[in-house]
Amino acid sequence: MKEWLMNEILGLDDVEALARDALKRAGASDRAAASVARSTRAAERDSIRSHGLMYVPIYAEHLRCGKVEGLAEPEVHRPKPSAVRVDAKDGFAHPAIDAGFDSLIEAATAQGIAAMTVHNSYNCGVLGHHAERIADAGLLGLCFTNAPASIAPWGGKTPVVGTNPFALGVPDGAGGATLVIDQSASAIAKSEIMLRAREGRAIEEGWAFDATGAPTTDAEAALKGSMAPAGGYKGFGAGLMVEVFAAALAGATLGKDASPFSGPLGGPPRTGQCFIAVETGALSGGAFGARIEDLAAAIADQDGARLPGSTRAAARARTEADGVIVPQDLLERIINS
Repeated sequence: MKEWLMNEILGLDDVEALARDALKRAGASDRAAASVARSTRAAERDSIRSHGLMYVPIYAEHLRCGKVEGLAEPEVHRPKPSAVRVDAKDGFAHPAIDAGFDSLIEAATAQGIAAMTVHNSYNCGVLGHHAERIADAGLLGLCFTNAPASIAPWGGKTPVVGTNPFALGVPDGAGGATLVIDQSASAIAKSEIMLRAREGRAIEEGWAFDATGAPTTDAEAALKGSMAPAGGYKGFGAGLMVEVFAAALAGATLGKDASPFSGPLGGPPRTGQCFIAVETGALSGGAFGARIEDLAAAIADQDGARLPGSTRAAARARTEADGVIVPQDLLERIINS
C-alpha cells in the first residue's frame, strides 16, 4: 500500500485512489468503488469537505454493516420513451445514476425532455455535480434527492423531511455549465453540523433546534433535534417539493421512514433521486442560449455579485494547482477503515 501518511497534501489522482482503495477493502465492487471515488475527488476538487474524504470512513462503515450493498448491480428500466427508472438495489447511488445516465441523455435529446428516478438508493454526494453533468451534456438539468428526516414542519417538533437538496445545471452551449445552483431545504448542510459535532465546535445561531424545539448552538443537541429550514416555512416547502419528486415520484422510501445516513443502525435507507433533463432548443425556439447569456451578465457584471457555481470553479483552479490538504487523523481513519 502506498505510504499516504508521508504527505498530507495529496493530488486529485491520489485522493481518488485513496477513496477507491478504502471502499474496495470494505467490500465495494470495482465499479461501485470507482464511481464513489470519482465523486469524492470532485468534492475535494471543489473544496466541499463535507462530501469528500471525510465521508469515506462512513461509506466503509456502511459497507461493512450492511447499510449499503457493495456488490449491488443496478437495474435500468425504460417504462416510457422519456422515462428512465433505476433500482439501485440498496447499493450506492453513484453507480446507479451512472447506469441510467446515458439513457436519460438519449431520451431527453430524442423527446425534448426526459426524467430518471432512482429508488432503493443512498446518499448521492454533491447533487450539483449531477446537475452539472447534465449541463455538460448540453441539456438543462434539474435534480432532486431526499434524505432521512431532519427538518420538522414549521411550528412542529418532529422531523418529516430531510435536508433534501435540489440542483440546477444550466448549459453554456460549449460543453460546460454557465451556472450551477445547489441548495438544500435546511439553513446549512447536516454534514456541516456532523463535522462540528465531531470536532467539538459550536454551530451558528439559526442552524438548528434541539429536541424540545428550542434554538441551539450545541451540535450534539442539534443532531438529536431538528435542522432549521432555510427561510422558515419556505424552506420546509422546498424540502416538501423535493420529497414529492425524489421519494414519492421515484417510489423510494420517505425521509420520515428512512434509516440515517450516519451510524451503523437501521439497515439500508432506500432513499431516492429524480433527474430531469431538458433539450432547450425545442421549447425556447432557439432563444435559450442568448437569454441565459443576458441573464448571467446581469448578475456577473455587478461588483460583489457572483454567479452560482463560480466559487466552486475558483476552488477547482486552486486545488488543481496546490493539491488537497488532508488532516493526518483523517488519513489514518481512511487507511484503517
